[in-house]
Amino acid sequence: MRKGFSTFLTLAAIFALSILLYPAGAAHALPNGDGSMLPLIGIGGLIVNAASLASIFTNIKTTFNRAFDAATAQWQQTAMVVPSTAKQNDYSWLSNFPRMRKWVGDKVVKSLAAFKYTLVNDDFEATVEVDRNDIEDDNLGIYAPQAESAGYSAKQLPDELISDLKNAAFTSLCFDGQYFYDVDHPVGDGAGNTLSISNKITKALSNATLAAAQASYGAARTAIMSFKDDEGRPLAIIPNVLEVPPALEAMGNLIVNSEKLNDNSPNPYKGTATLIVNPRLTSATAWFLHCTNMPVKPFILQERKKPVFVQQTGMDADDVFNRRKYKFGAEARYAAGYSLWQLSCGSDGTT
Repeated sequence: MRKGFSTFLTLAAIFALSILLYPAGAAHALPNGDGSMLPLIGIGGLIVNAASLASIFTNIKTTFNRAFDAATAQWQQTAMVVPSTAKQNDYSWLSNFPRMRKWVGDKVVKSLAAFKYTLVNDDFEATVEVDRNDIEDDNLGIYAPQAESAGYSAKQLPDELISDLKNAAFTSLCFDGQYFYDVDHPVGDGAGNTLSISNKITKALSNATLAAAQASYGAARTAIMSFKDDEGRPLAIIPNVLEVPPALEAMGNLIVNSEKLNDNSPNPYKGTATLIVNPRLTSATAWFLHCTNMPVKPFILQERKKPVFVQQTGMDADDVFNRRKYKFGAEARYAAGYSLWQLSCGSDGTT
């Protein structure tokens, strides 16, 4: 009897000790990468080990990729992707575009002009720290919005780069050494002379009257359709995209979608372009007319490395040892630049 009672007390003590050391709230499960659950047992939280870290960061990567795929972008409407396999790309080829001609005698070889235009790839990153205490305390929910933001930002990066080009286009050089939007681009006339050609106007976008519409939108449209190559032949470019900041959204819609102008006269420009409203344009008055339906587009997105998810989860990493910090984020390598100025006309909208 005494021996049985002693055994009972021993078992009871072991049970009580197990309750104290491993309370019910200490058992957890994390989603494993394959959809199953990874059980973790710890004292009031999660055990940090290679398996739990792999599961945690697999789920963070999934969240990042989901946000990246869901994010929208509009840069493709006005820019072309040029793959890059080196530190930089040379765009001297923009100075001369071969066109078909009647073959009489020897072929005429188009040589590159003395222009030099090079785009150097830059590195981009977005990094988030994960405190080891948050893993141990099972406080990982705070990192889901950060992973989503990193994925969204990575998808939006090309939009930012191309919009920065447009915001600086009145004061930044393109391949011919002139500002992208300028009044004196040098173009040959086929007779040995050099002409100064403008793809810049200053008129505010307006539909007040037929004269106002012709002086703004109409002038940009006529300029683009009148451009010629260095042999004096029409390039036959027809613009198809009107791009405006949010402040000009209503006016842009009236110009390209309304049946009539503000003076009740018929609108000759209805249906001549698709409207893009770009919230990243910093000027409330500047607007742009582009041709985007040709093999070359007005702007260049040079892509060396698409955004990729990266992580630092080594338990012996210096940041983990010294600061108990793990990291995740995105990395990319891009450059952005100006293509053919003939494919766009810009107005600062100051007059």
